[in-house]
Amino acid sequence: MDCTVRWMGEAAGMAFVAESGSGHALVMDGAAEAGGRNLGFRPMEMVLAGTGGCTAFDVVLILKKGRHSVSGCEVRLQAERAEADPKVFTHIHFHYLVKGKQLKPDAVARAIELSKEKYCSASIMIAKTAEITHDFEIIEEG
Repeated sequence: MDCTVRWMGEAAGMAFVAESGSGHALVMDGAAEAGGRNLGFRPMEMVLAGTGGCTAFDVVLILKKGRHSVSGCEVRLQAERAEADPKVFTHIHFHYLVKGKQLKPDAVARAIELSKEKYCSASIMIAKTAEITHDFEIIEEG
């Protein structure tokens, strides 16, 4: 896996462009008080978003492989960080909203647990410094 992160220069304040080896790009920036112009995600927001994307991907894939009728998955993450540098995540709560037809709570819980314990590299890595908690809701598709 490759990624290049390039500062956009003095005129952009503290904005950076990240380009992935798969050919995608995104902008990261800092808050105004840190010299940024609020042009994009903060780097730690990217870590949080990536973690949410990683586990959502897993949950959908696991449910689909189990032939469950899943039609939506949203993960809302709430994170706390250490007060002193390095300001690592110390607690992250994942709230999953899984939508589908006749989804069984046991199947959703199992998919989330498999993601947390076996498949989601991002949350497994972050769990080295942060307490990870989760819950879920099932939304019945009409």
